[in-house]
Amino acid sequence: MDPVVIGALVAYALALLLLGARSRTRGRLEYLLAGRRLTTAPFVATLVATWYGGVLGVGEYSYRFGISNWLVMGVPYYLAALAFAFLFARRARASAALSIPDQLKEAYGPAAGRVGALLVLLMAVPAAYVLMLGDLLGIYLGVPLLAAMVLGTAFTILYVVAGGFRSVVSTNVLQFVLMYLAFLVVLPVALHRAGGLGAVWAALPEASRRWDGGLGVQAVVVWYFIAMQTLVEPTFYQRCYAAESPAVARRGVLISVAFWVLFDFLTTFSGLAARALMPDLADPVLSYPELGRLVLPPAANALFAVGLFATVMSTAHSYLFLAAATVGHDVAPGLAARVDERRWTIAGLVLVGAAAVALAMALRSVVAIWHDVGSIATSALLLPVAFAQGPEHLRFRPRWAVAAIALTALVATVWILAREAGRYPLGLEPIFPALVTSAALWVAGRRRRVVR
Repeated sequence: MDPVVIGALVAYALALLLLGARSRTRGRLEYLLAGRRLTTAPFVATLVATWYGGVLGVGEYSYRFGISNWLVMGVPYYLAALAFAFLFARRARASAALSIPDQLKEAYGPAAGRVGALLVLLMAVPAAYVLMLGDLLGIYLGVPLLAAMVLGTAFTILYVVAGGFRSVVSTNVLQFVLMYLAFLVVLPVALHRAGGLGAVWAALPEASRRWDGGLGVQAVVVWYFIAMQTLVEPTFYQRCYAAESPAVARRGVLISVAFWVLFDFLTTFSGLAARALMPDLADPVLSYPELGRLVLPPAANALFAVGLFATVMSTAHSYLFLAAATVGHDVAPGLAARVDERRWTIAGLVLVGAAAVALAMALRSVVAIWHDVGSIATSALLLPVAFAQGPEHLRFRPRWAVAAIALTALVATVWILAREAGRYPLGLEPIFPALVTSAALWVAGRRRRVVR
């Protein structure tokens, strides 16, 4: 263990606790959405930091598959975020809803809201980010994985509890600065060490220079469909609901896209530099930590380590709070009303944290968690949520909406389970038959309405 890194992490942890304690709030709307007074700068900081927590997964993908990381983990999400900005951001803020299940309930009735809440909860359980946090604690502090995940999750809950969403935003602002600073430090040094960008490119395997990373067309295209999760992404909606105005919501998402493009440039080329400088790395998940250790002096490497933690924790605590709020506000609103919604949300943080640790231990793969959860939740929620915000004549009929959400999720789940037999049925990724199911139920419901 590097004492300089330990000292930097202790200082970072104390800063998070201080920000969390200073953000103490009162009242339901303050606790859940910071009073709906989020201005552009904190909106951008919290959205950018929240939506980019998979830094170790990005490092692994860049190391293994090269420049295709940008086309797989970047471009699809830019396009989806732009679509969200122009189609849904203003409408979300203009509504009275506090959550996606609220919007489903308003459009299709209580049953759709309850089923939708379960899927939003599935999306919000931050198993991938708890797993990465555990990995980072193991890498830098030598803590065993299970203990690291439990300790990291418990600490995250501790600094979010006091101020709710305001604590999330305050700490996200700090983490936003640290995540960019970390890669602005490491990338120039790594490129210089490797002999420049041209030398890095020449040192890469041929597959790493190909647009698909040698994976094939379907393996790339599927992520353009999974990226449509952005259109039903609860953290996007949560921040739009919290924005000061509809204009802030749209403008904030558009500015965030520009920051994501910059961060993807920094992380992708850092991964390429790691491949060029360490071509025989046994575990590509370690590409960024090992790159920092290789090219940076101790103080700079400590800053880089803190930046990696900040990138992961910014997303982990955002999803933890979102999932807990979903438990308190959407999944068990009757119980929450009797107990006190804020106290029930705090209890939800503990329940969701435990679920995240369990799911992370079961799957043990960040990319697998993204892929499987994204396939199920995106396909089930995409059309119902999109049409809920459009003209009434385009919406699902209430019963058909419930059927579409439930059956589409079931189809995607069955497809994923069938993979254990060796391959997907018909050779299709699960999101494709699931989306067809959802669209077919929408068409069937509209035809029945016409007939009647």
